[in-house]
Parts: sequence; structure tokens; C-alpha cells
Amino acid sequence: MKLLFSLTVACGLMAASLTHAAVDADAAQAQLKSNGCLKCHSVDKKKNGPSFKETAKKYKGKADGEDKLVKHVTTSPMVEVDGVKEEHKSLKTKDAAEVKNVVQWILAQ
Repeated sequence: MKLLFSLTVACGLMAASLTHAAVDADAAQAQLKSNGCLKCHSVDKKKNGPSFKETAKKYKGKADGEDKLVKHVTTSPMVEVDGVKEEHKSLKTKDAAEVKNVVQWILAQ
């Protein structure tokens, strides 16, 4: 009985670790580059938009942080740049896994 319980727990832990697969940094960066995100954002320096490190600091560890970033990069919200409101461009991809990978990469900065 103890062996069965231990095996069940071990399988559960392995399954959980698979759902938290590593971020594909190369794919995320390619997506950011092809969508023009790097014109206004960089990893560690403020441009017209906040750096990805600033964004990660703001959202990392918050229960709704990932969801808020997904919404931001997929819905073209209005943002303020130099006192002027403009539409933030959304990611061109509609693939949820690609969007999630980009968001998780940002949060990992």
C-alpha cells in the first residue's frame, strides 16, 4: 500500500514538472523580433515602452500576471507614449502556445 502511494505521488510530481516545460527563449525572441516588439521594448533598457525586466518585475508572482500579459499582447490596448495615446500592436500569432511562450519568457526576465 505504501509503495502504491509512493508511486502515485512520484508519477504526479513527474506529470506536474512536464506541464511546466522550459520556455523556448529562441522562439520567444524570434516572435518578439518578427512582431516588431523590439522597436519599443528591450530586455533591460527603457525605450518607448518599458523593458521586459520592468514588466516581469510588475507581473511576476502575481496570480493574474500571466493572464494580464496575455491579454495585453493579444488585444491591442491603448497605451501612452510620450503623452500620446496609441494602440499597442498585438502579436500576429493566434497560436496560444506561442503567445504563452512569449509571455513566460518576458516573466522570466
